[in-house]
Amino acid sequence: MNRIRRVLGRSSSSTHRLGALCLLLALGGCNEKAEPVAAAAPVVEVTTVSVQAVREWDLFNGRISAIDAVDLRPRVSGYVDRVAFREGDEVEKGQTLFVIDPRPYREALASAQARLARARATVRLATEQDRRGQALVKQSALSREEGDIRSASLAQGVADVNAAVAEVATAQLNLDFTQVRAPFSGRVGRAMLTLGNLAQADQSILTSIVSQDPMYVYFDADEQSLLRYTELLGKGQRPGVSNTVRVGLANDVGTFPLTGTVDFLDNQVDPATGTIRVRAVLPNPERRLTAGLFARVRLEGGSETRAVLIDDRAVQTDQDRKYVYVIGPQNQALRKDVTLGRQLDGLRVISAGLAAGDRVVLNGAQKIFYPGMAVEPKEIAAPTQQASTAAPQTPVAK
Repeated sequence: MNRIRRVLGRSSSSTHRLGALCLLLALGGCNEKAEPVAAAAPVVEVTTVSVQAVREWDLFNGRISAIDAVDLRPRVSGYVDRVAFREGDEVEKGQTLFVIDPRPYREALASAQARLARARATVRLATEQDRRGQALVKQSALSREEGDIRSASLAQGVADVNAAVAEVATAQLNLDFTQVRAPFSGRVGRAMLTLGNLAQADQSILTSIVSQDPMYVYFDADEQSLLRYTELLGKGQRPGVSNTVRVGLANDVGTFPLTGTVDFLDNQVDPATGTIRVRAVLPNPERRLTAGLFARVRLEGGSETRAVLIDDRAVQTDQDRKYVYVIGPQNQALRKDVTLGRQLDGLRVISAGLAAGDRVVLNGAQKIFYPGMAVEPKEIAAPTQQASTAAPQTPVAK
């Protein structure tokens, strides 16, 4: 009986210990449940919106053109004896580009010089005969008719000398023309005729040359712009033809680094297109401009105004709507729809939706997952425009 009690006692003690262990494990599990940790607000770069002075510009499409351009043709016929340039190089005015076989023209010059010498010898003889004849006529030793004949022979000899002089000059010109020279400084194209080929005077194209500095840019202004410019000119709010233009090439995204001056306005509007041709002169010391390049031209369109400008990178797109994130009073990223205006050197005119003093998210908008999300703003300097200009969004087709 005592043995049974001892066994039951040990069993009861083990049961109590097992229950206590389960209780401790349960309590430990409850204590290990951690509180959720709040995620840190993302850091975004913001800039304060300011109002800046801008001048309105109109934007047009244009083409770069050389001031001087020529298809070089020979003035005399002959076989090409030498090509004296490297294709694609820049050449100077007067530089020899082609040499046409000069031998026939040297012989022609020598022949003309010989005829001139003969004519001069004839004149010397006729002069002496006329002098003697006039003396004999005065002594009645020679008839007046014979004296007149001698005078006429002298006059004819003088005319022959003049003709021979002209022939020599022509022969010398033809010989000089065998050296085909650059009529102006510029960039030369490829050689259309090479060594041994026959060049026909005034027909065969030898090569082409285009001048390099300065260059023209041609563009077409629409009627509305022309009328507005004329009205502003009448009010004294813009100069005459000599207006400043800013020009950007295809790789100048959003910028217009080149500056030129309008020097020509056509005398009539093209009724088929409703546009008028305008030309500006651009310096080209670095040879960025090449004839035929597409160009975007900004032409001053009005007086100076003040506008809200922000970096174009801050503008976000939601289907057909544009918006920006601004920082609210509790450092919340609030969405504001905006109306875009003209673009200027990477900055964007905001026609509606923002006011001076608003803090706009410039970098880090991809970290904002929903409007009202808490962020940590980091203030950076507001971008400024490079020039007080603004251009319209839609260019006029050339």
